[in-house]
Amino acid sequence: MPVFHYKNTDIYYDLYGNEGDPVITFINGLSMRTSHWGPYFKILPEKGVRVLTYDMIGQGHSSKPILGISFDDHAASLKALHDHLGIPQPYVMGISFGGVVALRYAMLFPDALKGLLPISTFSELDPLLTCHAGNLYQAMSRVGFEYYLDLLMPLNFTNDWLTKNHALLAIIKRVGSSTNEIFGIQNLMESLRTFQSITPELAKIKAPTLVLNGEYDPLTPRNLHDIIRAHTPDSRMLILPKMSHAFTLEIPELCSRIFAEFIEMVESGDWQGDQTVWIANEDPAASELAYQCPSDHLRFIPLLDPQPTTAIRQANWHRKPAKVQKRKIASKLS
Repeated sequence: MPVFHYKNTDIYYDLYGNEGDPVITFINGLSMRTSHWGPYFKILPEKGVRVLTYDMIGQGHSSKPILGISFDDHAASLKALHDHLGIPQPYVMGISFGGVVALRYAMLFPDALKGLLPISTFSELDPLLTCHAGNLYQAMSRVGFEYYLDLLMPLNFTNDWLTKNHALLAIIKRVGSSTNEIFGIQNLMESLRTFQSITPELAKIKAPTLVLNGEYDPLTPRNLHDIIRAHTPDSRMLILPKMSHAFTLEIPELCSRIFAEFIEMVESGDWQGDQTVWIANEDPAASELAYQCPSDHLRFIPLLDPQPTTAIRQANWHRKPAKVQKRKIASKLS
Protein backbone atom coordinates (compact mmCIF):
# COMPACT_ATOMS: atom_id res chain seq x y z
CA MET A 1 0.00 0.00 0.00
CA PRO A 2 2.05 2.97 -1.23
CA VAL A 3 1.48 6.14 0.78
CA PHE A 4 2.41 9.72 -0.10
CA HIS A 5 2.92 12.00 2.90
CA TYR A 6 1.54 15.45 2.12
CA LYS A 7 1.16 18.33 4.59
CA ASN A 8 0.61 16.15 7.65
CA THR A 9 -1.72 13.83 5.75
CA ASP A 10 -1.31 10.42 4.14
CA ILE A 11 -2.58 9.83 0.59
CA TYR A 12 -2.99 6.21 -0.46
CA TYR A 13 -2.35 5.43 -4.13
CA ASP A 14 -1.73 2.62 -6.62
CA LEU A 15 0.07 2.70 -9.96
CA TYR A 16 -0.39 0.00 -12.60
CA GLY A 17 1.20 -0.55 -16.00
CA ASN A 18 4.52 -0.21 -17.76
CA GLU A 19 6.90 2.63 -17.06
CA GLY A 20 7.13 4.96 -20.04
CA ASP A 21 3.50 4.52 -21.13
CA PRO A 22 1.13 7.52 -20.92
CA VAL A 23 -0.43 7.81 -17.46
CA ILE A 24 -4.11 8.39 -16.76
CA THR A 25 -5.05 9.42 -13.21
CA PHE A 26 -8.48 8.43 -11.92
CA ILE A 27 -10.11 10.79 -9.39
CA ASN A 28 -12.79 9.05 -7.35
CA GLY A 29 -16.39 10.04 -7.00
CA LEU A 30 -17.48 11.14 -3.55
CA SER A 31 -17.98 7.74 -1.87
CA MET A 32 -15.61 5.71 -4.06
CA ARG A 33 -12.22 4.19 -3.30
CA THR A 34 -9.35 2.93 -5.45
CA SER A 35 -10.63 -0.65 -5.62
CA HIS A 36 -13.66 0.52 -7.63
CA TRP A 37 -11.32 0.87 -10.62
CA GLY A 38 -10.18 -2.78 -10.44
CA PRO A 39 -11.09 -3.81 -14.04
CA TYR A 40 -9.09 -0.89 -15.45
CA PHE A 41 -5.89 -2.04 -13.72
CA LYS A 42 -5.67 -4.89 -16.25
CA ILE A 43 -7.49 -3.60 -19.34
CA LEU A 44 -5.73 -0.26 -19.77
CA PRO A 45 -2.12 -1.46 -19.33
CA GLU A 46 -2.87 -4.03 -22.05
CA LYS A 47 -3.76 -1.05 -24.27
CA GLY A 48 -0.51 0.72 -23.45
CA VAL A 49 -1.87 3.08 -20.78
CA ARG A 50 -0.59 3.32 -17.21
CA VAL A 51 -3.21 3.82 -14.46
CA LEU A 52 -2.78 5.91 -11.31
CA THR A 53 -5.55 5.72 -8.71
CA TYR A 54 -5.66 7.31 -5.28
CA ASP A 55 -8.01 8.09 -2.42
CA MET A 56 -8.62 11.79 -1.94
CA ILE A 57 -7.97 13.16 1.52
CA GLY A 58 -11.10 12.22 3.47
CA GLN A 59 -11.69 9.00 1.50
CA GLY A 60 -10.85 5.32 1.72
CA HIS A 61 -7.38 4.63 3.15
CA SER A 62 -6.20 8.26 3.04
CA SER A 63 -6.26 10.58 6.05
CA LYS A 64 -9.71 11.45 7.38
CA PRO A 65 -11.72 13.24 8.50
CA ILE A 66 -10.32 16.56 7.33
CA LEU A 67 -12.21 19.80 7.90
CA GLY A 68 -12.38 22.71 5.48
CA ILE A 69 -10.68 21.11 2.47
CA SER A 70 -11.72 22.66 -0.85
CA PHE A 71 -11.74 21.49 -4.46
CA ASP A 72 -8.59 23.57 -5.00
CA ASP A 73 -6.93 21.80 -2.06
CA HIS A 74 -7.72 18.43 -3.67
CA ALA A 75 -6.28 19.63 -6.99
CA ALA A 76 -3.11 20.86 -5.24
CA SER A 77 -2.62 17.56 -3.41
CA LEU A 78 -2.98 15.67 -6.70
CA LYS A 79 -0.40 17.93 -8.34
CA ALA A 80 1.94 17.18 -5.42
CA LEU A 81 1.36 13.44 -5.90
CA HIS A 82 2.18 13.71 -9.61
CA ASP A 83 5.37 15.62 -8.76
CA HIS A 84 6.28 13.02 -6.15
CA LEU A 85 5.90 10.21 -8.70
CA GLY A 86 7.70 12.11 -11.47
CA ILE A 87 4.65 12.35 -13.74
CA PRO A 88 4.78 15.85 -15.28
CA GLN A 89 1.92 15.54 -17.79
CA PRO A 90 -0.66 12.85 -17.04
CA TYR A 91 -4.14 12.51 -18.44
CA VAL A 92 -6.59 13.38 -15.67
CA MET A 93 -10.02 11.75 -15.41
CA GLY A 94 -12.49 12.58 -12.66
CA ILE A 95 -16.02 11.37 -12.09
CA SER A 96 -18.84 13.27 -10.32
CA PHE A 97 -17.31 15.06 -7.28
CA GLY A 98 -13.91 14.01 -8.63
CA GLY A 99 -14.80 15.55 -11.98
CA VAL A 100 -14.91 18.98 -10.34
CA VAL A 101 -11.45 18.30 -8.88
CA ALA A 102 -10.26 17.38 -12.38
CA LEU A 103 -11.66 20.62 -13.81
CA ARG A 104 -9.98 22.67 -11.09
CA TYR A 105 -6.72 20.80 -11.68
CA ALA A 106 -6.83 21.76 -15.38
CA MET A 107 -7.60 25.38 -14.49
CA LEU A 108 -4.93 25.75 -11.81
CA PHE A 109 -2.20 23.75 -13.54
CA PRO A 110 -2.93 24.10 -17.27
CA ASP A 111 0.54 22.94 -18.32
CA ALA A 112 0.61 19.95 -15.96
CA LEU A 113 -1.63 17.60 -17.94
CA LYS A 114 -1.91 16.31 -21.50
CA GLY A 115 -5.62 15.63 -21.56
CA LEU A 116 -8.74 15.98 -19.44
CA LEU A 117 -11.76 13.68 -19.05
CA PRO A 118 -14.56 15.17 -16.91
CA ILE A 119 -17.23 12.49 -16.38
CA SER A 120 -20.73 12.67 -14.85
CA THR A 121 -19.88 16.04 -13.34
CA PHE A 122 -20.64 19.77 -13.29
CA SER A 123 -19.12 23.23 -13.37
CA GLU A 124 -22.10 24.83 -11.66
CA LEU A 125 -24.95 23.73 -9.41
CA ASP A 126 -28.45 24.00 -10.82
CA PRO A 127 -31.56 23.70 -8.59
CA LEU A 128 -32.03 20.00 -9.39
CA LEU A 129 -28.48 19.00 -8.45
CA THR A 130 -28.62 21.26 -5.39
CA CYS A 131 -31.72 19.38 -4.20
CA HIS A 132 -30.07 16.00 -4.76
CA ALA A 133 -26.92 17.08 -2.90
CA GLY A 134 -28.98 18.40 0.01
CA ASN A 135 -31.02 15.20 0.24
CA LEU A 136 -27.92 13.00 0.18
CA TYR A 137 -26.22 15.09 2.83
CA GLN A 138 -29.24 14.96 5.13
CA ALA A 139 -29.60 11.22 4.59
CA MET A 140 -26.00 10.64 5.63
CA SER A 141 -25.82 13.07 8.55
CA ARG A 142 -29.24 12.31 10.06
CA VAL A 143 -29.71 8.60 9.31
CA GLY A 144 -26.39 7.02 8.32
CA PHE A 145 -24.02 6.09 5.54
CA GLU A 146 -25.96 3.01 4.42
CA TYR A 147 -29.11 5.09 3.91
CA TYR A 148 -27.05 7.59 1.92
CA LEU A 149 -26.00 4.67 -0.31
CA ASP A 150 -29.63 3.52 -0.55
CA LEU A 151 -30.55 6.89 -2.06
CA LEU A 152 -27.46 6.96 -4.25
CA MET A 153 -27.88 3.51 -5.84
CA PRO A 154 -30.84 4.36 -8.14
CA LEU A 155 -29.13 7.62 -9.12
CA ASN A 156 -25.89 5.84 -9.98
CA PHE A 157 -26.92 2.71 -11.83
CA THR A 158 -29.23 1.50 -14.58
CA ASN A 159 -32.20 -0.76 -13.99
CA ASP A 160 -30.36 -3.62 -15.73
CA TRP A 161 -27.36 -3.32 -13.40
CA LEU A 162 -29.53 -3.14 -10.29
CA THR A 163 -31.45 -6.22 -11.44
CA LYS A 164 -28.32 -8.25 -12.16
CA ASN A 165 -26.64 -7.23 -8.90
CA HIS A 166 -29.67 -7.27 -6.61
CA ALA A 167 -28.23 -10.02 -4.41
CA LEU A 168 -24.99 -8.07 -3.95
CA LEU A 169 -26.46 -4.71 -2.99
CA ALA A 170 -26.40 -5.39 0.75
CA ILE A 171 -22.76 -6.48 0.54
CA ILE A 172 -21.83 -3.45 -1.56
CA LYS A 173 -23.37 -1.17 1.06
CA ARG A 174 -21.59 -2.90 3.94
CA VAL A 175 -18.23 -2.72 2.17
CA GLY A 176 -18.81 0.95 1.29
CA SER A 177 -19.68 1.75 4.89
CA SER A 178 -16.66 -0.09 6.29
CA THR A 179 -14.11 1.48 3.94
CA ASN A 180 -15.35 5.07 4.11
CA GLU A 181 -15.74 7.03 7.32
CA ILE A 182 -19.05 8.87 7.47
CA PHE A 183 -17.49 12.05 8.86
CA GLY A 184 -14.83 12.04 6.13
CA ILE A 185 -17.43 11.91 3.34
CA GLN A 186 -19.66 14.37 5.21
CA ASN A 187 -16.81 16.85 5.37
CA LEU A 188 -16.16 16.43 1.65
CA MET A 189 -19.82 17.10 0.88
CA GLU A 190 -19.75 20.28 2.95
CA SER A 191 -17.48 21.85 0.33
CA LEU A 192 -20.58 21.99 -1.90
CA ARG A 193 -22.25 24.42 0.50
CA THR A 194 -19.93 27.22 -0.54
CA PHE A 195 -19.45 26.07 -4.13
CA GLN A 196 -19.50 28.86 -6.68
CA SER A 197 -19.81 28.39 -10.42
CA ILE A 198 -16.48 27.69 -12.14
CA THR A 199 -18.03 27.92 -15.62
CA PRO A 200 -16.38 31.31 -16.38
CA GLU A 201 -12.97 29.70 -15.74
CA LEU A 202 -13.45 26.81 -18.17
CA ALA A 203 -11.85 28.97 -20.86
CA LYS A 204 -8.57 28.66 -18.94
CA ILE A 205 -8.38 24.94 -19.75
CA LYS A 206 -5.80 24.40 -22.49
CA ALA A 207 -5.71 20.61 -22.57
CA PRO A 208 -7.70 18.47 -25.02
CA THR A 209 -10.93 17.67 -23.18
CA LEU A 210 -13.37 14.80 -23.67
CA VAL A 211 -16.58 15.29 -21.68
CA LEU A 212 -18.46 12.03 -20.99
CA ASN A 213 -22.10 11.74 -19.95
CA GLY A 214 -24.53 8.86 -19.54
CA GLU A 215 -27.66 9.28 -21.67
CA TYR A 216 -29.98 8.85 -18.67
CA ASP A 217 -27.83 10.36 -15.89
CA PRO A 218 -30.40 11.64 -13.34
CA LEU A 219 -27.86 13.23 -10.99
CA THR A 220 -25.77 15.31 -13.43
CA PRO A 221 -27.87 15.43 -16.61
CA ARG A 222 -26.68 16.44 -20.05
CA ASN A 223 -27.35 20.15 -19.77
CA LEU A 224 -24.60 20.39 -17.13
CA HIS A 225 -22.13 18.59 -19.39
CA ASP A 226 -23.15 20.72 -22.33
CA ILE A 227 -22.13 23.80 -20.34
CA ILE A 228 -18.65 22.30 -19.90
CA ARG A 229 -18.44 21.40 -23.60
CA ALA A 230 -19.58 24.81 -24.79
CA HIS A 231 -17.17 26.76 -22.56
CA THR A 232 -14.06 24.58 -22.88
CA PRO A 233 -12.15 25.50 -26.07
CA ASP A 234 -10.47 22.21 -27.04
CA SER A 235 -13.36 19.90 -26.22
CA ARG A 236 -15.80 17.30 -27.46
CA MET A 237 -18.68 15.57 -25.71
CA LEU A 238 -19.39 11.84 -25.88
CA ILE A 239 -22.76 10.43 -24.81
CA LEU A 240 -22.94 6.86 -23.50
CA PRO A 241 -26.26 5.33 -24.66
CA LYS A 242 -28.68 4.00 -22.03
CA MET A 243 -26.20 4.66 -19.22
CA SER A 244 -26.69 6.35 -15.86
CA HIS A 245 -24.37 8.33 -13.55
CA ALA A 246 -21.81 5.65 -12.63
CA PHE A 247 -21.41 4.07 -16.08
CA THR A 248 -17.64 3.71 -15.61
CA LEU A 249 -18.45 0.92 -13.14
CA GLU A 250 -21.00 -0.76 -15.43
CA ILE A 251 -19.12 -0.83 -18.73
CA PRO A 252 -15.36 -0.80 -18.03
CA GLU A 253 -14.50 -2.45 -21.37
CA LEU A 254 -16.13 0.32 -23.41
CA CYS A 255 -14.79 3.07 -21.13
CA SER A 256 -11.27 1.64 -21.34
CA ARG A 257 -11.45 1.79 -25.12
CA ILE A 258 -12.71 5.38 -24.98
CA PHE A 259 -9.90 6.43 -22.66
CA ALA A 260 -7.23 4.62 -24.70
CA GLU A 261 -8.41 6.01 -28.05
CA PHE A 262 -8.63 9.53 -26.64
CA ILE A 263 -5.06 9.24 -25.38
CA GLU A 264 -3.91 7.79 -28.70
CA MET A 265 -5.50 10.68 -30.64
CA VAL A 266 -3.85 13.28 -28.39
CA GLU A 267 -0.47 11.55 -28.49
CA SER A 268 -0.56 11.26 -32.29
CA GLY A 269 -1.80 14.82 -32.85
CA ASP A 270 -5.11 13.61 -34.36
CA TRP A 271 -7.36 15.05 -31.66
CA GLN A 272 -9.87 17.64 -32.88
CA GLY A 273 -11.37 19.72 -30.11
CA ASP A 274 -14.14 21.20 -32.23
CA GLN A 275 -16.82 21.18 -29.49
CA THR A 276 -18.90 18.63 -31.41
CA VAL A 277 -21.13 16.02 -29.79
CA TRP A 278 -20.72 12.28 -30.39
CA ILE A 279 -22.56 9.10 -29.42
CA ALA A 280 -20.60 6.01 -28.40
CA ASN A 281 -21.35 2.62 -29.91
CA GLU A 282 -22.67 0.29 -27.23
CA ASP A 283 -20.48 -2.59 -28.41
CA PRO A 284 -16.90 -2.09 -27.16
CA ALA A 285 -15.68 -4.21 -30.10
CA ALA A 286 -17.49 -2.16 -32.78
CA SER A 287 -15.33 -1.12 -35.72
CA GLU A 288 -16.07 2.55 -35.02
CA LEU A 289 -16.00 3.79 -31.46
CA ALA A 290 -18.54 6.58 -31.96
CA TYR A 291 -20.57 8.55 -34.47
CA GLN A 292 -21.41 12.23 -34.52
CA CYS A 293 -24.79 13.14 -33.08
CA PRO A 294 -27.06 13.90 -36.06
CA SER A 295 -29.65 15.96 -34.21
CA ASP A 296 -30.39 17.91 -31.04
CA HIS A 297 -28.10 16.33 -28.46
CA LEU A 298 -30.11 17.71 -25.53
CA ARG A 299 -33.16 15.57 -26.37
CA PHE A 300 -33.97 12.03 -25.24
CA ILE A 301 -36.66 11.36 -27.86
CA PRO A 302 -35.47 8.87 -30.55
CA LEU A 303 -34.53 10.37 -33.89
CA LEU A 304 -37.03 10.20 -36.75
CA ASP A 305 -35.75 8.57 -39.92
CA PRO A 306 -36.12 11.22 -42.67
CA GLN A 307 -37.14 8.43 -45.11
CA PRO A 308 -39.15 5.98 -43.01
CA THR A 309 -39.95 2.50 -44.26
CA THR A 310 -43.44 1.51 -45.38
CA ALA A 311 -44.01 -0.30 -42.11
CA ILE A 312 -43.17 2.82 -40.14
CA ARG A 313 -45.41 4.94 -42.37
CA GLN A 314 -48.29 2.56 -41.71
CA ALA A 315 -47.64 2.85 -37.97
CA ASN A 316 -48.02 6.63 -38.06
CA TRP A 317 -51.04 8.26 -36.54
CA HIS A 318 -53.31 8.61 -39.54
CA ARG A 319 -56.80 8.57 -38.06
CA LYS A 320 -58.70 11.77 -38.26
CA PRO A 321 -59.56 13.26 -34.88
CA ALA A 322 -63.07 12.46 -33.74
CA LYS A 323 -65.54 15.28 -34.09
CA VAL A 324 -66.33 17.04 -30.87
CA GLN A 325 -70.05 16.92 -30.20
CA LYS A 326 -71.41 20.38 -29.64
CA ARG A 327 -73.95 20.70 -26.89
CA LYS A 328 -76.29 23.57 -26.36
CA ILE A 329 -75.90 25.12 -22.95
CA ALA A 330 -79.09 26.64 -21.64
CA SER A 331 -78.74 30.23 -20.67
CA LYS A 332 -79.08 30.87 -16.98
CA LEU A 333 -81.02 33.97 -17.96
CA SER A 334 -83.64 32.08 -19.99
